[in-house]
Amino acid sequence: MTEQLSADDWIKEGIKALTKSGFTALKADPLSKAMGVSRGSFYWHFADLGTFHAAVLRRWREIAAEEIIARVEADSDEPLKALLRRTFGARLDLERAVRNWAAFDAAAQAAVRAIDRRRLDYVVALLEKRGLAPATAQARAQILYWTFLGFALSAAPVPAARLQGLLDEIERMVTA
Repeated sequence: MTEQLSADDWIKEGIKALTKSGFTALKADPLSKAMGVSRGSFYWHFADLGTFHAAVLRRWREIAAEEIIARVEADSDEPLKALLRRTFGARLDLERAVRNWAAFDAAAQAAVRAIDRRRLDYVVALLEKRGLAPATAQARAQILYWTFLGFALSAAPVPAARLQGLLDEIERMVTA
């Protein structure tokens, strides 16, 4: 790379490496080699590896919650259906990589807990907007979220037509 790298360039490369190779790839040496620059560029932007890891986790939270929620809210008058399509229809390699990282790292674990809470709160709000009582919305949101996590962590491919049928059934179950 001939142009000056930004912190965002490093974070994007970190997300890519995390998705492909797991959290052990989030080190200055392999990242700088992949980007064709010296480690000095890394340390120009990040005081240490912990600072970089925190930035990668912040970006993951943006990608895995805030960006999805913003798109769902902007694109659809049926946000629950849109959320199901987006989340169950997405590639979930990054989700699996971060959750694996969380098994070994307290900061990653805290990020996972924060995103779980954010996602659950959002689903509860969607179900309450559909008229479910708060306690029912909370219970069904939790069940739906556990379903998503099982799907995400299984990495089992599901043909598109079958997936749509499953999503229709999940929507009926949580909103009935």
